[in-house]
Amino acid sequence: MEKRSSLTQEQKEYFMQEAIKEAKKAEQMAEVPIGAVVVYQGEIIGRGHNQRETQQQATAHAEMFAIQEACEKVGSWRLESSQLFVTLEPCVMCSGAIQLARVEEIYFGAFDPKGGACGSLLNIATDERFNHWSYVESGILAEECGQLLSQFFKKLREAKKLRKKASHSPENSI
Repeated sequence: MEKRSSLTQEQKEYFMQEAIKEAKKAEQMAEVPIGAVVVYQGEIIGRGHNQRETQQQATAHAEMFAIQEACEKVGSWRLESSQLFVTLEPCVMCSGAIQLARVEEIYFGAFDPKGGACGSLLNIATDERFNHWSYVESGILAEECGQLLSQFFKKLREAKKLRKKASHSPENSI
């Protein structure tokens, strides 16, 4: 059974911009800039951004927070007829949570070739062997989403290089 998008391109870009706002919150916290929003009937009902470093929790992913908030808002673990927007392709854990929450549509910006489970390495979301599967669309504001991540990791590498250089400087040798 083929599922289709229920949204216009304008709506997709608007909601991805909201996910990008969440990603920027993560970046301000020195977290990997990934953001997510859950949408139901045209309204954002859940928001989240990465907090793994802040919380020292492996499961503190943007999608998990957005799903949790959305479930609380609707008073159910079922998020049927909802859409999830996330700046980076969901991982295995998040794809499983999305599937278990019955999210109808998944939209993501950048692919994650090392950990993506919505098309890159696996595709949990569209596997019809499960009792629920989702429509998946990639590439929504992909360049902007990818740039956020690229710039973040570039800054991290530069900072690491500066720390290494400073620790090997003659001033630190006695």
